[in-house]
Amino acid sequence: MTWEALVGWLRRLFDNDRSPVRQTINADLAHLENFVRTRYGVEAFIEPKTTVTETTVILIAHDGEWTRRRVSDPGAAWQFGKRLNIPVYDVKLTGYPQRMRDYNERRRGR
Repeated sequence: MTWEALVGWLRRLFDNDRSPVRQTINADLAHLENFVRTRYGVEAFIEPKTTVTETTVILIAHDGEWTRRRVSDPGAAWQFGKRLNIPVYDVKLTGYPQRMRDYNERRRGR
């Protein structure tokens, strides 16, 4: 494969709205938006990038139910929260709320 062909292939993969990467990001955002719209008291917690995971945002509802999806960077999570008018916290500074741990315990007890 020539260099030009490789660059063209990468450009099509990452710059196109129909690319698998873009579709995954859009699906993740749609899932997060649906979670916010179908529950109340939702707060967002930004989880930092690690050696094994990308930056993620975890949404936690009033009852502790939660969902986690990756985001492109912390700024995207802050913008997401602002757009949907929900509070956003940095989990490194605040930790996870007790209601999330309580929810997980209730689920394990089933």
